[in-house]
Amino acid sequence: MRIEEIKVLRGPNYWSIRRNKLIQMKLNLEELEQRPTNTIDGFRKRLETLFPSMYSHRCSVGEPGGFFQRVDEGTWMGHVIEHIALELQTLAGMDTGFGRTRGSGEDGKYFVVFSYMEEDAGTYAAKASVRIAQALVDNVPYDLEEDIQQLREIREDTRLGPSTGCIVDEAAKRGIPHLRLNKHSLVQLGYGVHQKRIRATIASTTGNIAVDIACDKEETKNLLEAAEIPVPKGTVIRTELGLKEAIEKFGYPLVIKPIDGNHGKGNTTNITNWEQALKAFDNAKQYGRSIIVEKFITGFDFRILVINYKFICAALRTPAAVTGDGEHTIQWLIDETNKDPRRGYGHEKVLTQITVDHSTMKMLEEKGYTLETVPAAGELVLLKTTANLSTGGTSTDITDEVHPANIVMCERIAKIIGLDICGIDIMAQDLRTPVNENGGAILEVNAAPGFRMHIEPAEGLPRNVAEPVIDMLFPDRSNGRIPIIAITGTNGKTTTTRLTAHISKSAGKKVGYTTSDGVYIQNQLLMKGDCTGPLSAQFVLKDPTVDFAVLECARGGILKSGLAFQHCDVAIVTNVASDHMGLGGINTLEQMARLKAVVPETVFPHGYAVLNADDDLVYAMKSALKCNIALFSMDENNPRIQEHCKAGGLATVYENGFISLLKGTWKIRVIHVKDIPLTFEGKAVHNIANTLPSVMATYLFKSITIEDIRSGLQTFIAGSATTPGRLNFFHFKNFTFLADFAHNPHGLQLLCEFVEKLDYPYKVGVISGTGDRRDEDIKALGSISAKYFDEIIIRCDKNLRGRTAEEIISLLQEGINEVNPKVPQTVIANENLALEYVYTNHKPGALYTIMCDVVAGALDKIKELKDRENNG
Repeated sequence: MRIEEIKVLRGPNYWSIRRNKLIQMKLNLEELEQRPTNTIDGFRKRLETLFPSMYSHRCSVGEPGGFFQRVDEGTWMGHVIEHIALELQTLAGMDTGFGRTRGSGEDGKYFVVFSYMEEDAGTYAAKASVRIAQALVDNVPYDLEEDIQQLREIREDTRLGPSTGCIVDEAAKRGIPHLRLNKHSLVQLGYGVHQKRIRATIASTTGNIAVDIACDKEETKNLLEAAEIPVPKGTVIRTELGLKEAIEKFGYPLVIKPIDGNHGKGNTTNITNWEQALKAFDNAKQYGRSIIVEKFITGFDFRILVINYKFICAALRTPAAVTGDGEHTIQWLIDETNKDPRRGYGHEKVLTQITVDHSTMKMLEEKGYTLETVPAAGELVLLKTTANLSTGGTSTDITDEVHPANIVMCERIAKIIGLDICGIDIMAQDLRTPVNENGGAILEVNAAPGFRMHIEPAEGLPRNVAEPVIDMLFPDRSNGRIPIIAITGTNGKTTTTRLTAHISKSAGKKVGYTTSDGVYIQNQLLMKGDCTGPLSAQFVLKDPTVDFAVLECARGGILKSGLAFQHCDVAIVTNVASDHMGLGGINTLEQMARLKAVVPETVFPHGYAVLNADDDLVYAMKSALKCNIALFSMDENNPRIQEHCKAGGLATVYENGFISLLKGTWKIRVIHVKDIPLTFEGKAVHNIANTLPSVMATYLFKSITIEDIRSGLQTFIAGSATTPGRLNFFHFKNFTFLADFAHNPHGLQLLCEFVEKLDYPYKVGVISGTGDRRDEDIKALGSISAKYFDEIIIRCDKNLRGRTAEEIISLLQEGINEVNPKVPQTVIANENLALEYVYTNHKPGALYTIMCDVVAGALDKIKELKDRENNG
């Protein structure tokens, strides 16, 4: 049993539109293909012993214990591994529950698909589940706890923290999309020009000066003191001499902390003698040269949260501690405290487990205690110097107890520092009375304050502190989105994408679009190559200058990672034809259509799917969609169009030489095809078909007028700059090259039908086959070529994709000879050599049509030949 491939899906995908975070593992069962679970002695018992909690898995039976019932009846190991991977993550604090195991179309090989919360943990669970299953089959011991702990650590290292996470969750509730910009806490909310960013709880609206001030404790203190805000008396020192002078001036007890520390790092409180002061000074110096020494204020530790300069909530924070019972040791009391089900590893639960570290041992030592000391009944033994929840502290919500004067004071503090998201630390006896009257003081003002103590207090009401953050970043219930038109299909995607983007640009939009030859931002090519996957789409959605996105979405990207977006406004499906069959588990046209349907299934309910009514598989998609439907057809008398429009639907059709919009029973003639350069006076029928969905998609936006559409169609000139690899003509003195990315039978058929209408005395096809296609697909390219060309030159792609050049050439020749064995054939394996051959041996007046696999390479070579002719 071995893993052949693991893919991490991060968006709507072939397996699920709603569940975006899936691991897809291709598993080869090898000899276990012949051994279902009911044929492996003791397998059920060993599985249940290792995973007793798996009894809750209902599986297809639909009731607790259902999965074990399937194991008893006999199921295959891929199914077992799916359930192990899910349960492993659940045991590590990541509750996941969706899984599928399906055959790949190859004997003994399965796709095992399951959900994850953190992708690194999902990948680890995939590998671990296979190891565990093999151990259960082989009846050898397995240490499950090691995997569970490893998964916990991966989760804590990779997940968004609770503060950032709750903001992202609140954004999602509002329909605001998010993109994680790094492996830490930098997150983009919204798309394009409407995006905002957060990092932890610092927002893109937060002023840099304010953060700098908050990080400089002395400057913060000076500003607050000048504004008559109560702060502890203190000074800044750098040397032991300065420490002595500060102690003489302020006396004990004292607090010593680094000037630019955070999260309590380097802080020591309640210092009462010189030895303690010296240790505290050395500790603080680890975090910076400048040290604050100030009077220790007695009382309780409070945190006030102010967002958008408005008081939101308050919490009482208590450091990690245990209370003695006069019978048990401190270590025993810690262990008992950690048994509280609310305490977990890292941030997985409301409270964090208390760990014994150097700081804990130092505090105990100062009291003359060890972990084996038995404290008196009722004695509170503090274990940490600060009340941070991440070190085992607790919080109690006291929002409703805060005196109005303290609320006003805290809102003033936020304004004085300039922080729109602000945590204020106060030491006082209570907050029911004004701080300036009860002897309390402001200890610190924090940029990026933690939200966990407020959203999950140990006691009191949880507070949704993320909501005011989102209200501040996206006022008036805005969702931060930009319009997205997503385009998929087998052929015509790139031309349709480029034309749609051009029309949108003609209407004044700042367009970002992705194609199979690159990513363009406002018509500037910023990335080269096949850019039809999710990373390229995200590149557009991340760009802060883009206010309109047109995204080509090819099968490869959907299979590899899923879509980059969860929702789009308009989706176009051009057609579904035979291409890339047998790859990625897609073996039939019906499966290919299901894959392409992922794109229209992401359309908002108020949006539109623009479907090809002339294609049975595309038209059939409408029955599963929950959005509006618009159709397009090359025949206005198509019964599907007539039925749709009779019911008040929208359609674009080719009729009487015009591109026309149908609105119910009304017809709007947009433009005659002879006035559209892309159609070559109507000869390029496939480009008429590509124009129809572009017209409909742009018409659906109120900000794009018929005049904008007409102008865009008239000004979009086909050529190597605007449509590289799509009907690119290069006119030499005595012959012509036509370069086109016709890489499958359907595409080549359309190209040849266009070539047939052109007035050239002699037509030569320079053809190739792609190695990762089926035999019948490669043969079909030869057959189609033999029908239309007077001569054929066979060459090979640069990347043979799993076959030899001889295999590909033989299949092409087989297809040619089945149709027209008399057509002249020349074999030149290298593309550049084939083009050189044409240049040197061309027939006067001939048209040489080249199917280019690597568009940029072929076009560069043709341009080189053109320059040679011009300079010759």
